[in-house]
Amino acid sequence: MSVIQKIRDKYAVVIVVVICVAIVSFLLQDAFFGRNSLFRRSTTVGEVNGQELDVAEYQQRIQSEENGMRQQMPNGTVDEQTRQYIRERVWNQFLNEQIMQVQYDKLGINVTEAEVKDLIFGKNPHPIVVQQFTNPQTGQYDPTMVQQIAQNIGQDQTGRMRQEVLKIEDAITKSQLQEKYVTLVKQAVYYPKWLAAQQQQDNSQSATVSYINIPYSNIPDSTIKVTDNELSAYINEHKSLFKTEEARQVAYVSFDALPSAADTAAALQQLAELKAEMDTTDDIEGFVNRNSEIKYYDGYVSKTALMVPQKDTIANLPVGTIYGPYVDNNMLVLAKMIDRKTMPDSVKVRHILVSTQQGLPDSIAHKRADSIKNAIQGGADFKALVAQYSDDPGSKNTGGEYDITPATPFVKEFKDFAFDQPKGKLDVVKTQFGYHIIEVMDQKNFGPALKVAYLSKPVDASKETDSKAYAAASEFAGQNHDQKTFDKTIQEKGYNKRLADNLRPMDFVITGIGQARDLVRWAYDAKKGDVSNVFTFEDRYVVGVLTGIRQEGTATVDQVRPQVEAEVKKKKKATQLIEKLNNPASIDAAAKNANQPVLKAENVTFGTPFIPSLGFEPKVVGAAFNKSWGTAKSSSPIEGTAGVYVIKVDSYQPTGAPVQELSVQRSAYEQNIKGMLDQQLFEVLKKQSSVKDNRGKFF
Repeated sequence: MSVIQKIRDKYAVVIVVVICVAIVSFLLQDAFFGRNSLFRRSTTVGEVNGQELDVAEYQQRIQSEENGMRQQMPNGTVDEQTRQYIRERVWNQFLNEQIMQVQYDKLGINVTEAEVKDLIFGKNPHPIVVQQFTNPQTGQYDPTMVQQIAQNIGQDQTGRMRQEVLKIEDAITKSQLQEKYVTLVKQAVYYPKWLAAQQQQDNSQSATVSYINIPYSNIPDSTIKVTDNELSAYINEHKSLFKTEEARQVAYVSFDALPSAADTAAALQQLAELKAEMDTTDDIEGFVNRNSEIKYYDGYVSKTALMVPQKDTIANLPVGTIYGPYVDNNMLVLAKMIDRKTMPDSVKVRHILVSTQQGLPDSIAHKRADSIKNAIQGGADFKALVAQYSDDPGSKNTGGEYDITPATPFVKEFKDFAFDQPKGKLDVVKTQFGYHIIEVMDQKNFGPALKVAYLSKPVDASKETDSKAYAAASEFAGQNHDQKTFDKTIQEKGYNKRLADNLRPMDFVITGIGQARDLVRWAYDAKKGDVSNVFTFEDRYVVGVLTGIRQEGTATVDQVRPQVEAEVKKKKKATQLIEKLNNPASIDAAAKNANQPVLKAENVTFGTPFIPSLGFEPKVVGAAFNKSWGTAKSSSPIEGTAGVYVIKVDSYQPTGAPVQELSVQRSAYEQNIKGMLDQQLFEVLKKQSSVKDNRGKFF
């Protein structure tokens, strides 16, 4: 016990200190490293009116959009340009959701389930439904596809069909909310009758004006001195004109890995080795698709629609002969004439489809098609048979008729019959959709059509050429570590210095480079004057230096100096010229004081800010219709756009323009305002909202 007591007495204070340190450490650990810690990296990519968008949700939305986009792409891939477009669209959707939902809640706008169902299954489907359920064969809305979804959704064990329907319902709901809101705002647009009458009165007469003009150019710019304080004061007085968004400026040098003469010779050698096989092969389609960048098109192109270099020479090739190689962008190409014939550039046909895609056996479908064909040949009404038997909803309302061209996206068998068979021909044609009873009704504008095979090889830089470009870029980046040496070396070496100005945080493309997201991100992490490492962008290597940083807010004097200096100098000139006029009692006195002639301007109208021989002078136009001066007095000196003016109205006279009905004028004005609302309403609401975009830190 005595030992224990001694330990208690001797180490009590130490134990208390250790416990206190442990508690404090625990608290600090939570503060610095916990979920709400001070130093935990934020995962918020943006914020709108206090509503945050987490990077995980943003990525999920982007992925969902990409999946939908892949289904629309021929090869199922999404390139970087499309991916950036998706990022912007998803971000704008988030902005719209947050900004508009506040408006909907304030006004009590909603969309009921019954509305949504009616817009999907009703007689007047929503445009989103029409777009989603368009028959790919006909290009027309197919209501039977919607009915099939309704019938089969309960049997879908995967749940994918239900998810797709929910997406459509959500899209329709958002669209309807927007439509209701915009419609409500448009109903509030009102142009008062008294205002329309006043506008008519203002525009009912024109003025003949005597004036003297002292141009600002009479005073040399070199005689007007301005200070930075004066420029800053002007900016502060006109902040709305000098709002700026965050941006960067980068100067850069590009070391391009351009193909050398040896690289071109290698591509020519490849074509030479393939030319003999191209000349003799029986499978031209397979040969071209295996060996060429340009894939084989098994169709005819009108001679007038041929869009290739050396088109006239290629168009006149005999069948079976080869021309080339010739240069097309960065490729060397051989062209072989496969066939030529005369064909129309447009055809009108009508058809009846007996579909085999709804479970009807092929043999029965074929017999039914033959029976319908026999009935038509026996004198039956084609349109009546379309209405009774055709499985193509896209052409039922037109009697089965289509106008098609070689570019119309119809199946090959259908198009071949339409263009190859003569006018009046009726027959049964089988396609992937079933059996078509087709009649060629008319063919127009017959001319030469060509089938050409193109064998192309890109002229790419070799590894040796590419290595030389990279070595030059690396040497440049290694020897220049600040803006001063960067610029000096460029001058000594004779390199081409380029400028990428106004780079925004989420920019992905730089003019002259292309996709350059890494360079933009570097610009936002670097300090002014920093020189980058080597960036690789396709066939070029880039080294940049950060030359400018612009923060969001009001522009600084240095950023807008030329523009502001011109305005401040103009104001100083105006003050001098007005003092020189010395409060003239009349226009003649003004002319004497200024040593300027009295000139005349006719047909000055209140609604037009332009005056013949003077240009854009709205203040002068306004003064011409100042009732306090009328025709009795000369005006005070007017600080105009191009100079200082003193005017006197000699007379007013009717314009002679026909007077429009007030109701028509009001209606036209209101319709014009309503038309602008569709484009401008959301932008106005966006400016009134608090928006923070942090995406540049994540992408």
